[in-house]
Amino acid sequence: MATLRELRTRVASITNIQRVTNAMQMVAAAKMRRAQEAIEAARPYAQQLDRVLRELHQSVDTDEQPLFKERPAERVAVVVVTADRGLCGGFNSNVCRRVQTELGQYGDSQIELVTVGRKGRSFFVNRDYEIAYHHADVFQQLEFASAVNIAQDLTRSFIAGNTDRVLLVYSEFISVGSQVPTVQQLLPIVPQEGVEESSAADYLFEPSPEALLQTLVPRQVNFQVWRALLESNAGFFAAQMTAMDNATKNAGDIIEELTREMNKERQASITLELMDIIGGAEAVA
Repeated sequence: MATLRELRTRVASITNIQRVTNAMQMVAAAKMRRAQEAIEAARPYAQQLDRVLRELHQSVDTDEQPLFKERPAERVAVVVVTADRGLCGGFNSNVCRRVQTELGQYGDSQIELVTVGRKGRSFFVNRDYEIAYHHADVFQQLEFASAVNIAQDLTRSFIAGNTDRVLLVYSEFISVGSQVPTVQQLLPIVPQEGVEESSAADYLFEPSPEALLQTLVPRQVNFQVWRALLESNAGFFAAQMTAMDNATKNAGDIIEELTREMNKERQASITLELMDIIGGAEAVA
């Protein structure tokens, strides 16, 4: 059984850890609010851009657009978006396991892994996966230019025929307590269903639909990568805030339990001393 001094040392050590986790929780909460505002502001633009592309897709022949061309998925690029840091529960591992599940569906295809975030790279390197390219330090100072660089690399590879399909795997921010690993096909672009065919006749495009597509298609790819980065960034801080809150509460429970043990040990020590004093007094008498 631990001595009173050992128990006091453990209580002091866990108290220090509790202070650290509490501070990390407050920092993550502040950053999460800013990240949440950023993704909530970006979603309407992404939805409207997708709506315009659906209309254009119905109005023109997209065979002339290389980013719309469907090919057999013989070479698949999988972009894995994780965080650079841990202490966030299962946030990073959930995304990586989702990637492993997705890779199982392309057993006969040539897979090219592209990682964004150190945790994803470490996960797959430790499991002997070959990383084709790693985008480092993206989340240290998250900027739209980083998303554009990633998107342009993927676009060039797709147009050159080096890849037939590009998938984005990231954690979608649903709420503070829910981040869902999501797989999104980035290339080729497949406009979502949901718009009636007749609605295309209600629109007049200026300039021409072909000219609009030439401008909006690269912008769509860039913004989808940017949205994935924003979703992952907000999800990381939410997961870290939740994990540090749980760690702080668990530390409090351990401190409470150790304090009870310490009180019992102290009480037993006092009782033993009293018994020695009483026994000595009786022996003198």
